[in-house]
Amino acid sequence: MSSGVVGVAVGLVLCFFGIGSLHLAVLGSGFALGWLIAGVFNANTTTTVLVGLGCAIAAWILVSLVFRFGALFVGAVAGAVIGARIFSLFVTGTNKTLLAIVWVVVFAGLSGLLAMRYRSRFLVWATALGGAGLALAGLGRISPDHLEFLRHPDTALEGVLSFGAWFLLALLGRTTQVRLFSKALRSGR
Repeated sequence: MSSGVVGVAVGLVLCFFGIGSLHLAVLGSGFALGWLIAGVFNANTTTTVLVGLGCAIAAWILVSLVFRFGALFVGAVAGAVIGARIFSLFVTGTNKTLLAIVWVVVFAGLSGLLAMRYRSRFLVWATALGGAGLALAGLGRISPDHLEFLRHPDTALEGVLSFGAWFLLALLGRTTQVRLFSKALRSGR
């Protein structure tokens, strides 16, 4: 349950404030990616948090070393989170690790390229979608009896409900970021 609370907290910060700081976006997206990867392997709470922290630090170091391409890496890490979320929504049944890896890598690459091209206009969406996905997955961990469908929907209806909740929370997060950081978004940071 405690890793679910951490996931919800980090997800909401990323969803609503991600574009406000490159450092925050990198750390939040890195943590989200690690947290979701640990969830694929059903890791315990301590391992999940440690993997999340490790990925956050690794993402921050990578972006710091290659700051010129910072938007590419922020987009790639956030895209990996989005890819993992979409994979968890649409793939049911047995664990398909290879498919998950390919799906996440494709979304990471595509998002990185879009972030380089469109900068903050894309990153506001990427951080909102990535943060919303992490927050909903965290809710699924907090209350697996009632909200597990937010992490792993088993039926088409659960998939539609999970996708709808994800999209609505991301839209709210994007709208909030646009209002809070409109000056930074206009300058194209």
